[in-house]
Amino acid sequence: MKPRLFSRLTLVLFILFALPAAAQTRAELPPETIARIEAVISTEMSRYGIPGLSVAIVVDNQLVYANGFGMADLENSVPARAETLYRTASIAKPMTATAVMQLAEQSQLDLDAPIQQYCPAFPEKHWPVTARQLLGHLGGIRHYKSGEEATGKDHYFSVVESLELFKDEPLLHEPGTQFQYSTYGYSVLGCAIEGASGIPYQEYMQEHVFGPAGMQTARPDNVYVIIPNRARGYQRVTEEIYAELPEAARRITEVGGLYNASLHDTSMKVPGGGLVASAIDLARFALAVNTGALLEQQTREQMWTPQTTRDAQPTNYGLGWRVGDYDGMRLITHGGGQAGTSTFLAILPDEGLAVAVMCNLQRTPVGRIARNIRMALAPPPETPAEEQPQRPGR
Repeated sequence: MKPRLFSRLTLVLFILFALPAAAQTRAELPPETIARIEAVISTEMSRYGIPGLSVAIVVDNQLVYANGFGMADLENSVPARAETLYRTASIAKPMTATAVMQLAEQSQLDLDAPIQQYCPAFPEKHWPVTARQLLGHLGGIRHYKSGEEATGKDHYFSVVESLELFKDEPLLHEPGTQFQYSTYGYSVLGCAIEGASGIPYQEYMQEHVFGPAGMQTARPDNVYVIIPNRARGYQRVTEEIYAELPEAARRITEVGGLYNASLHDTSMKVPGGGLVASAIDLARFALAVNTGALLEQQTREQMWTPQTTRDAQPTNYGLGWRVGDYDGMRLITHGGGQAGTSTFLAILPDEGLAVAVMCNLQRTPVGRIARNIRMALAPPPETPAEEQPQRPGR
């Protein structure tokens, strides 16, 4: 059955038509490397039906490539560009964590002190909870109760005001004993940044993180403010989503169809998931972290050290970053997903390499796309003609 609002064929035509008009490539990569990268992007956009996607790449600690593909806004035929702004979703967390660690470096914030010392708006609990525990998702503060809460529509005019959503609830467990991913824990960290620095969260981030990193677009995702180049967000209706829709909504939607994303006011979680930025700015952030422009090397390594629970269970999460490996190399990442966006930032710090991928379709495996782009950066191994595998028929 063909989707009523937007067919797959129309989407593919939009993507193909928009490719030449997308943001100009800012490449210093060999043409053959660019061709491999863009072949990966074309394949993955077609595979997942992505309306618009932007990519930025750092090689040898230099920003060497940035481009946009497809459409940032389908209704108004606006092409995606390298400068297009998307919701960063949870990639806000390593940015907020960087601010916390800066204050710790300057002895303005003690990572192991009760968080109420810097955020008195968060009431004391049965157990003390610290900034270090919140950074590593070991603080016991809950995550969302439901999908409806995760896409809240109420507007909050400050970080402290957004704490009303959860601040009076008990902790889920004693801090340090369990890993429990929590966006709300980062709201408390945003409050602590304000208390330790004496200035609002947004002002601190602009002066000490975004500005020094050369990030020209990063800012809170304020639904009331006119933000140039902000992408429109989309969702694809799955069978699960369709089954939960009321009958009236089912009459105007179909499984597999592409629709505008649900309305969502991210002011409920700015420090943990309420920012917008371009892929270029995510790459600049990675570059600034990796080259010491924002933090001392010792502090950065502390952030990139996996935490453990009290009984020595590994979490694979440091202080604001996920920590892993790729082909024997250290891999530092963070992804994000919320209404109308999917994002991923990957850093191979010892190689001076970073890949940022942002798109305006929620629930898209952009981590896979980033991985395939990393693989495309390396020249393919030479294989003798007689050993080359034959392409299977399709």
